[in-house]
Amino acid sequence: MNKITTSNMGLLIASSFFMLLTGNWTFFGTLLDIYPFGDNVFFVTSVFAVTFLAILLLLILLSLFLSTRFVIGFCLLAAAASGYFSGNYGIVIDDIMIQNVMETDLAETSDLLNPSYLSRLFFLAIVPIGLMFYFKRVKKTFLKEFFFKLAVAIGALAVSVAIVFLSSDQFASFFREHKSVRYLINPVYPVYSLGQYINKTYINTDQNVFKESGIVSEIESDDEGRELTILVVGETARADHFSLNGYERVTNPLLAQEPNLITFPDVMSCGTSTAISVPCLFSLQHKDEFDVSQAKYHENVIDLLHNAGVSVLWRDNNSDSKGVADRVEFQDYKTSTLNTKCDDECRDIGMLEGLQEYIDQQTGDVLIVLHMMGSHGPAYFERYPHEFAKFQPECKTLELSECSLEEIRNAYDNTILYTDYFLSNIIKLLKNNVDKYEPVMFYISDHGESLGENGLYLHGLPYLIAPDTQKKVAMLVWGADESDLDLERTRQTSAKSYTHDSIASTLLKLFEIETDKPVKHVDEAPIYLKDEVDE
Repeated sequence: MNKITTSNMGLLIASSFFMLLTGNWTFFGTLLDIYPFGDNVFFVTSVFAVTFLAILLLLILLSLFLSTRFVIGFCLLAAAASGYFSGNYGIVIDDIMIQNVMETDLAETSDLLNPSYLSRLFFLAIVPIGLMFYFKRVKKTFLKEFFFKLAVAIGALAVSVAIVFLSSDQFASFFREHKSVRYLINPVYPVYSLGQYINKTYINTDQNVFKESGIVSEIESDDEGRELTILVVGETARADHFSLNGYERVTNPLLAQEPNLITFPDVMSCGTSTAISVPCLFSLQHKDEFDVSQAKYHENVIDLLHNAGVSVLWRDNNSDSKGVADRVEFQDYKTSTLNTKCDDECRDIGMLEGLQEYIDQQTGDVLIVLHMMGSHGPAYFERYPHEFAKFQPECKTLELSECSLEEIRNAYDNTILYTDYFLSNIIKLLKNNVDKYEPVMFYISDHGESLGENGLYLHGLPYLIAPDTQKKVAMLVWGADESDLDLERTRQTSAKSYTHDSIASTLLKLFEIETDKPVKHVDEAPIYLKDEVDE
């Protein structure tokens, strides 16, 4: 079979048009919701043209330094993948989402590898990549090819500027009032985000040297009791799906029986993904100053507690600690090597195995951090044993678009029911230690989750545009009568608004840690201790 002769520029133009049509349904669907075509024919057509030119410009600029076919193949894969996740889940592929992908494990990744996604990759990326090799390229010298591409790129940019100028009033409004829509331009924004991720992770690494905070921490000299706190880091748990917070379904039947339990219904996370929220949760910096790329190179509140002499153990049934527990004892419960409670997957409850023996071996204050798998989607139905499938019918597929909103909600609520069971077992364990310790359980979720509201699913949207469903999280505290917690006073202020920025001060207060200088960048703790005097 004779190959068709074409130039590299011909391949770039054809590929740009193909990606415009196949990868941008979500972008144009959102655009038409804002600007109906019948009333905005010229503007919508202009956006169509500018988007095509933006994709072409991206491909040309990349092909100035990389193989044309490699650039096209890579962008086809990026467009197919990004188009699927934005269209099916409302997910924006930014640098944080790319970091999430790079830091997640194979088990979590496999939750997303469903037939719909794989077929999209095959037909919209693999097949077109294969077709490229049926074209015979017109050969040009390197310099001639380089300057020709550069000239076309300059021309594409000039035409784009001219088009924007002709509808400058609408484009100005579009750019100013609907910034989030631009994040959906595919593959331009995903490739741009990948560049940002590579730059901050692998190129701009001058500051990637561990820095101590300079804060000296020690346990207060008059603290006579031994502290035992189990801090549970939840996963994807929304505050409004806890019956403790007024949710109409009974998702917390066991916790509701605990008189010493206090819920905080108005708590905002500092991120919409585990990669951001977990290190931010323990950071000594305020959310507005927090830089996730530098978090692992700075001491966090776990370090301060460890330095003060608190025995710290981190058990993880999620992806990992995101650098938070790099300098304390870490145990991986994601596999059956340590976790004895594994069926379809390793269960959170397995993290409690042998924990009493660990506590018995300690001689001072103890902090145990349990990082849950919790309610991680889209495979909500895999997050709990079958006996917790109370709410029916449940969504039992990785392809959420095949389920009704009610089925998705049912499966998600079953995960909260299992979290209730897990936390109640922690409280039972703590009650068995009141003779030697002053036990406290503190639970805080890393971020929330969209369950189909307004067509959005899962989590990870850029914080500025993310709905509260992805940011408003569940937070609870339980203290034994023997603990230092002033339960009544804490309960009186529990309805106030709090954020993840208060967790560092909470831990320091629970362990009665003194520092030689104030930790200025964290918010006030939401808890009170007995005999505490207001400043």
